[in-house]
Amino acid sequence: MLPKEMIQKIRKIEIQSNQLVEEVFSGKYHSLFKGNGLEFQDIREYAFGDDIRSIDWKVTAKYSKPYIKQYKEERELNLFLLIDMSSSTFFGRKKEFISEIAATLALSAVKNNDKVGAVIFTDKVEKLIPSKKGKKHALSIIASILNTEPQSKKTDIQEVLRFFKTFEKKRSIVFLISDFFDKDYEKEAAVTAQKHDLILIRVMEKAEQKLPKGAIFSFQ
Repeated sequence: MLPKEMIQKIRKIEIQSNQLVEEVFSGKYHSLFKGNGLEFQDIREYAFGDDIRSIDWKVTAKYSKPYIKQYKEERELNLFLLIDMSSSTFFGRKKEFISEIAATLALSAVKNNDKVGAVIFTDKVEKLIPSKKGKKHALSIIASILNTEPQSKKTDIQEVLRFFKTFEKKRSIVFLISDFFDKDYEKEAAVTAQKHDLILIRVMEKAEQKLPKGAIFSFQ
């Protein structure tokens, strides 16, 4: 059972995040984060007007007549939050910002019946939360962010990207939330982006250094 104070914090973040979900993502969620492409469904004979790029040449050769591959659009999204909890993210209000951003993304997934998971990391994986659907699961992610007491103070973005690459085989929308006080992660980020849709979100205080190359959003 969570302490009353923690429940109140989670509830406050939930209310604030729900407002952001309505204001920012209302009607735009799936246009911003489209499905993960096309999923193979079946093979059928070629018909006039079909896209010749869909022809399955192996099956065509086997039966001496053209066959095409049929696909269906993947509607369900799989969101994953990679959340930096190294010591620098506890400076100022950064952890509060991280919690609010993560909550907004998680509750957006819930509203659209998508799965959401999280990896809380430092220079190692502190906690893994596999992706699931449902509001209860999203709130458990928020609680984990607020409750986690990291074993390490360092950060290693390259390491968490390597871990995620081996752990999650399904194409996902990946939000990497950090202050990016790290180096030599760009190559691994590029590799991750080949498999997943990778979005970098930098959280920082005004007094801190400039946005790193490649970051997309900055919350201050």
